[in-house]
Amino acid sequence: MSVLEKISPNEMISLEDKHGAHNYHPLPVVLAKGKGVYVWDVDGKKYYDFLSAYSAVNQGHCHPKIIGAMIAQAQTLTLTSRAFFNDKLGIYEEFITNYFGFDKVLPMNTGAEAVETAIKICRKWAYEVKGIPENEAQIIVCDGNFHGRTTTIISFSNDESARKNFGPYTAGFVKIPYDNIGALEEVLKTNKNIAGFLVEPIQGEAGVYTPATDYMMQVKNLCNSHNVLFIADEIQTGIARTGSLLSVCGDCTCQNACERQETYATPDILILGKAISGGVYPVSAVLANNAIMNVIKPGQHGSTFGGNPIAASVAIAALEVVNEEHLAQNARRLGKIFREKIGEFIKTSSIATLVRGKGLLNAIVINDEEDSDTAWNICMSLRDNGLLAKPTHGNIIRFAPPLVINEKELLDCITIIIRTLKQFEK
Repeated sequence: MSVLEKISPNEMISLEDKHGAHNYHPLPVVLAKGKGVYVWDVDGKKYYDFLSAYSAVNQGHCHPKIIGAMIAQAQTLTLTSRAFFNDKLGIYEEFITNYFGFDKVLPMNTGAEAVETAIKICRKWAYEVKGIPENEAQIIVCDGNFHGRTTTIISFSNDESARKNFGPYTAGFVKIPYDNIGALEEVLKTNKNIAGFLVEPIQGEAGVYTPATDYMMQVKNLCNSHNVLFIADEIQTGIARTGSLLSVCGDCTCQNACERQETYATPDILILGKAISGGVYPVSAVLANNAIMNVIKPGQHGSTFGGNPIAASVAIAALEVVNEEHLAQNARRLGKIFREKIGEFIKTSSIATLVRGKGLLNAIVINDEEDSDTAWNICMSLRDNGLLAKPTHGNIIRFAPPLVINEKELLDCITIIIRTLKQFEK
């Protein structure tokens, strides 16, 4: 088959099935175009995107400012490696550290790389600053976590599909229940080799579980009192998705260090990815202050592409869009509308039992077993009705549209979702 020959959607799916590793189970729709909150398939059918590439496309598909920054830089200089300085990286590093209120950033490419980087920084700090005996440092993590699928990360995952037959696993992690401050306090009191606590402020992949309002602040206070690093994985929940610049910010939408300090559980290490580039280019970042980040010396960690000129230019543009278009405020306001409208429907529904979330990161729990195909079938019908979403954990459907969505579009989407759910009423 000639690569120039027009082929059908089913043939495109078959090509992936034949020549690609089967590490994903996509919804059967072949997309060819995206703009704002919409995507189009190869036949020209238009859909609302309610996944946003797992919250990477918060600024909307193909945002002109972000695309413009990428094109302009790609025509000038793409990659130098870190063997040399380039004229974009320092500017970006100053921008992002000021933006989030930290001294330093270590730039990487993907979310999983950023988590691995944070783990390395935490361990090195534990040995060289805290004084834990070498190779004895432990990091606390939570049940139900999702931080990626590298060998180290799956070692502390509960997802058996990601773990089974990938051992031996990496040691050095202690698991506790999520949103259980007593469990965290107990480990910190009894284990003197704890270096850090790695946590998602909202567990997105697990089904959009939001903790108690004061959980993150209690976490921060406990970590401070035990000289343990609080590591916040905001790869999916950060960059305005939950109605604040970061989900650890409580109800604050301000830039830089929070003006409302009582609601801002400042992490010692902040992990970012996905929407830091608006879905245009792989960019991730680990931020910390000098007392922590200065443990990293030349040759101890790096990436050929980390901090490249395109990534730097794209990330600056993407973060500027978040402020210029008030995306955090929009996510907060429209998220409340989404949960109120869906909540009213659920009161009389037999197919949906719960809606939960924060900002425009939400989930609907379907009234069926986790291993059923009901949620998948609902997503297939949503696709047929012009809206794309995916199940997570079998009976939960996550809804996360681009944050550029407006109220009229959101209400249209709510109508589609309710109409579709009604087709499955028992």
